[in-house]
Amino acid sequence: MAKKKEATVEERLRALYDLQLIDSRIDEIRNVRGELPLEVRDLEDEVAGLNIRLEKLVASLEVIDNDIAGKKNLIEESKALIKKYGEQQKNVRNNREYNSLTKEVEFQELEIELAEKHIREFKAQIEQKKEVIAETKERLKERENHLKHKKGELNDILAETEKEEQALLQKSEEYKDQIEDRLVAAYTRIRTNVKNGLAVVPVERGASGGSFFTIPPQVQVEIASRKKVITDEHSGRILVDPVLAEEEKEKMEKLFAKIS
Repeated sequence: MAKKKEATVEERLRALYDLQLIDSRIDEIRNVRGELPLEVRDLEDEVAGLNIRLEKLVASLEVIDNDIAGKKNLIEESKALIKKYGEQQKNVRNNREYNSLTKEVEFQELEIELAEKHIREFKAQIEQKKEVIAETKERLKERENHLKHKKGELNDILAETEKEEQALLQKSEEYKDQIEDRLVAAYTRIRTNVKNGLAVVPVERGASGGSFFTIPPQVQVEIASRKKVITDEHSGRILVDPVLAEEEKEKMEKLFAKIS
């Protein structure tokens, strides 16, 4: 849509206030979703982390099983050597050879004891890891159920509001196209800097909407004349007169009803 270069000040003010009403409606829709998208993302990250942890725990069990198998093989090899050395002791020619073989047997017996000790330690680790795995699975199941519930909530809200939000976003861009760039830039800057997102507000009870600072009568007259764009000296917000605001609210309510 081509921008209106010859728009009057009143037309600009109306377009700005309409834009504010549309953007405020978008804010309301997003506030309904609240923290749900962040909650869902956090839960997805947590579930992914728990799955990775579970995979690592299961993989570590396999490593320990392999370690146990290795120690059992070592025990069998040591037993075979003990048997071999025992047979050799029967055919020794002197005490030196006998004593040497005895030391070999004793060494292999120590190897067996050490391997059996390691196997007991490995088995204790397995039991501990199995407990952790069971706890992790339970935690994972609970988090997955919670994630499913939160995703359901979010999907329900999105189903109700996504179409309206997209239509309003399109309308917001259309209204921006009707306003000159410097005013859109000012509007965006003010809207970004105020926590409630209100950049254009009507005068209410002699003050700008949401403010307690009284606007001088002469300034109120100028606002009502709609001859120039006036901002609140305290908040920086663009001010419109209450009659114009009420007229535009009625117009926008019809638009919102049509879109929703």
